[in-house]
Amino acid sequence: MFRGKKYQDNAKLIDHSTQYEVAEAMALVVKSATAKFDETIEAHIRLGVDSRHADQQVRGAIVLPNGTGKTRKVLVFAKDAKLDEALAAGADYAGGMELVEKITKENWFDFDVVVATPDMMGVVGRLGKVLGPKGLMPSPKAGTVTPNVTAAVTEIKAGKIEYRLDKTNIIHCPIGKASFGAEKLQENFDALLGAVVKAKPAAAKGQYLRSCTVASTMGPGIKVNTNKY
Repeated sequence: MFRGKKYQDNAKLIDHSTQYEVAEAMALVVKSATAKFDETIEAHIRLGVDSRHADQQVRGAIVLPNGTGKTRKVLVFAKDAKLDEALAAGADYAGGMELVEKITKENWFDFDVVVATPDMMGVVGRLGKVLGPKGLMPSPKAGTVTPNVTAAVTEIKAGKIEYRLDKTNIIHCPIGKASFGAEKLQENFDALLGAVVKAKPAAAKGQYLRSCTVASTMGPGIKVNTNKY
């Protein structure tokens, strides 16, 4: 695979056989983010669970102390007073059946997070096949199925992220932008790891945190020592 000169230069900063302490890893990931845009920093956490089993699922949501650096567009399925509440809280779109039709007929996905009040889940359920594969289906575990739409929208706008296992038992999550600097990224990383450890399923056996890597959008991966968690 061809890698550009910048990537190769950045890769030389990193010893791929080393698991770096968190503070050092964050300093390195900022240093290796040399693109012309403000790169997103992501954490990739491999867990010792089997996501094929329902009792070993790891999923939840957390408000990062310093946000993600990205303003996320929120769509809320609600009706009556809850509709006005959602818009007042800063939702980008709010509605009911008309939004279901817009999504299904126009293939419209100009939003990053979907929130729904419990009484709207019958309507939203029809979108399972299109929202599910994109990771957009509202869920009580992630706090996106809730009667309290004001709190849900406010938290998402403040930097709430959802974490969940993929099919290879890895969680991929943004922890901020390179411009945040190492300290703020470490605060976000600590919060995310703390939440993932708390969410450990009772059925998980053996080593839970198998490995963890952080990387910027265009930069190389940096292994992080997670023993302290």
